[in-house]
Amino acid sequence: MAGGFAASGGGGGDYEGKVTAFVIMTCLVAATGGLLFGYDIGISGGVTSMDEFLLKFFPNVYHKEKNLKEGGSQYCKFNDHMLQLFTSSLYLAALVASFAASITTKAFGRKISMLIGGLIFLIGAVLNGAAMNLGVLILGRLLLGVGIGYANQSVPVYLSEMAPPKLRGALNVCFQMAVTLGILIANLVNYGTSTMKKNGWRVSLVLAAVPAVIMTVGAVFLPDTPNSLIDRGQKEKAKTMLQKIRGTSNVDNEFEDLIIASDMSKQVENPWGNIMKPRYRPQLTIAVLVPFFQQLTGINVIMFYAPVLFKTLGFGDGAALMTAVITGLVNVFATLVSIFTVDRFGRRPLFLVGGTLMIICQIAVGSIIASVFGVDGLGTFSKGLGNITVAIICVYVAAFAWSWGPLGWLVPSEVFPMEIRSAGQSINVSVNMFFTFIIGQIFLTMLCEMKFGLFFFFGGFVVIMTFFILFFLPETKGIPIEDISRIWKSHWFWKKYMPTDDNTHV
Repeated sequence: MAGGFAASGGGGGDYEGKVTAFVIMTCLVAATGGLLFGYDIGISGGVTSMDEFLLKFFPNVYHKEKNLKEGGSQYCKFNDHMLQLFTSSLYLAALVASFAASITTKAFGRKISMLIGGLIFLIGAVLNGAAMNLGVLILGRLLLGVGIGYANQSVPVYLSEMAPPKLRGALNVCFQMAVTLGILIANLVNYGTSTMKKNGWRVSLVLAAVPAVIMTVGAVFLPDTPNSLIDRGQKEKAKTMLQKIRGTSNVDNEFEDLIIASDMSKQVENPWGNIMKPRYRPQLTIAVLVPFFQQLTGINVIMFYAPVLFKTLGFGDGAALMTAVITGLVNVFATLVSIFTVDRFGRRPLFLVGGTLMIICQIAVGSIIASVFGVDGLGTFSKGLGNITVAIICVYVAAFAWSWGPLGWLVPSEVFPMEIRSAGQSINVSVNMFFTFIIGQIFLTMLCEMKFGLFFFFGGFVVIMTFFILFFLPETKGIPIEDISRIWKSHWFWKKYMPTDDNTHV
């Protein structure tokens, strides 16, 4: 039997309420946490393609690129482990920080985690901009990673808990929209600073302080979620907040469900041990495989190293940075598609259509690069073929931006019951950051060793993950977050893990 199934029945219709301006503004402010993640993704690739930056911190790469002779392989000219460590070290720090963020988020609330993340990211941005040696540069990257670990752990959970069920997908995708805007802004900044005669890379790096200030100041004024307030014993305040964000005084049904979920969560003394029980196997699988597959789409080939990749394909410095700007624009506009369709058509259709297009594009790009460079890495792109390649990459970016980009954060954040939600989101973030670190650390080496086959490698994973969605992911559209556990009971595969005597939220 193929596919997952949405549970039938009440869902969001059981609760009164409307979409209020207050909750939309609150979620938009919280979603700016994605700017931190996006700006860093975009800025690192551009900076590592700037000659002044390479000459100061990675002179071996600079000289190898400049001295590349006619017989040199285009695949290998940026292959350097320390250069890759500059990009990837951030994500290793984010992995570790996400576990600390889980404790902070549960004990003190989601907004405190966002505040801490913004402050630490701000310090890291200042250190990066002022760095005089590689050690300080890497230290700054590590602090940026701690900030991102806190933000990525707390913001998706905050959005899922604040949003009304029928709009949870769209408001949660605003986090990914902020990520894509951050990438685009970073690409534009890189394009501008690349023309500076001196210290353009410093301007690019230190401007990461701007999204950090936005998130930090915003977190000060954000209210805490009703779920978090109840979990910390502030029930009256939680009910008042629930009435405010739902725009109605009649919130008794939803409030009662939140109380029940909180009481159940308090019976769980060890969320980290509890999450390993068979009854949570479906959620744990989603929290591990969705972020794992998200990173194995190969998107970071484009987002981390876009200018470097385009220079490898023969584009000049300015053209490589401008092409990165173009892919950034595509990324933003395609994410809008997800915002307007995720709560109308559901998560599964976006995953499946996006995955299919990504497979086609990976195969096409790999085939074109093989035809130009072959195995030895010799050759040059014609202008026409280069433009075709960029167009295919843009289609690939668009497919990711309405599917695995936003949904890779949305789905894991909404499937966990309250008793293991912080632990589950930490697992989601840590898996995401771990494989982001791995891809960031080895991509340039993989490109050197695997050559055009690298694109077929990522394409193969997109095939696997698309079938995973088809068979194993149930639809979560429109189901209240504290009622979402019922989808596993009606799924052809996951229902065998659900206890038969558990009637909670059915």
